[in-house]
Amino acid sequence: MSKIGFGIVGCGMIAEFHARAIQDIRGASVCAVFTSRPENGRKVAELVGGCAIYTDYAEFLKHAGLDIVNICTPSGAHLEPAVAAAAAGKHVVVEKPLEVTLARCDRLIAACHKHSVQLCTIFPSRFSPANIALKQAIEAGRFGRLTLGDTYVKWWRTQAYYDSGGWRGTWKLDGGGAYMNQAIHNVDLLQWFMGDVADVTALTGTLAHERIEVEDTGVAALRFRNGALGVIEAATSVFPGLLKKTEIHGTKGSVIVEQDDILLWQFEPAARSDSAIRQRFARKVGGGGGASDPRAISYRGHYEQLKDFVTAVRTGGAPLVGGEEGRKSVEIILAIYQAAKTGRRVALPLRR
Repeated sequence: MSKIGFGIVGCGMIAEFHARAIQDIRGASVCAVFTSRPENGRKVAELVGGCAIYTDYAEFLKHAGLDIVNICTPSGAHLEPAVAAAAAGKHVVVEKPLEVTLARCDRLIAACHKHSVQLCTIFPSRFSPANIALKQAIEAGRFGRLTLGDTYVKWWRTQAYYDSGGWRGTWKLDGGGAYMNQAIHNVDLLQWFMGDVADVTALTGTLAHERIEVEDTGVAALRFRNGALGVIEAATSVFPGLLKKTEIHGTKGSVIVEQDDILLWQFEPAARSDSAIRQRFARKVGGGGGASDPRAISYRGHYEQLKDFVTAVRTGGAPLVGGEEGRKSVEIILAIYQAAKTGRRVALPLRR
């Protein structure tokens, strides 16, 4: 079996997570990186024991043995390199968010379909064992009727974080603030658990930072198509930064997941497996999980997702989180922004 060759586009902080994850996947390696800053490329190359470094994207795409291109550029600059990679016959991995507008998401998805290449959007929280157990309980009908789904990302980012890159905190390249950049993982999880969103109302503000265009604090209320209600709170304005939390409730059960720990797992009727699940996921994570330091996030979720993508590429099957799935959270967040701006309830799907 030939080794799968990955190439990383953009060599900022998140590229290091991808590099470490790929190195742990049997039968895969980072063979090349593309960057406009060679010094950053050298840092990523050192993490993988050396690889080719390109500053010419066309030459990067011609690298022998390159099978998969990982797009790790700023959020609003995902489309162009992804489309070029697809046109070159490369499978494409895109960091969250898929893109910052629905039109750009759709162009990216269409390009991958046109050139018959695989596409996945990075949402490693879906690969957390605690979240998988919760999803399985929902699919088994253990909650009865779902009634309430809430998620909270109350994190802290310093002013220096936003000042560290000219793209941070801009609508064009960051696509938004606490919702689009930080809480999007939990937005994705909530719709994965609860189903499609029918409409949203929201309030947002910039309360703790200067020189940014986007929100650092937000509260949104949701109605799901199944009739359940929900709340999404997102912030980078909460010192010292709290662990992210998701709460799912129904007429026959409730589960609360904090980071990757299960704080509450209770159903009626109970099942034999319940006590084992509570014991397995009872407060074992430790650390802040990125609540105040973006570098503190584990790369293991990336490892699990990229391993799944390698399997999809090898077998021709579908990755667990494709481009269409990645589009869903972007649409919800754009609806939240529209609701906050207009002061009105916004229905989904959004009009194009």
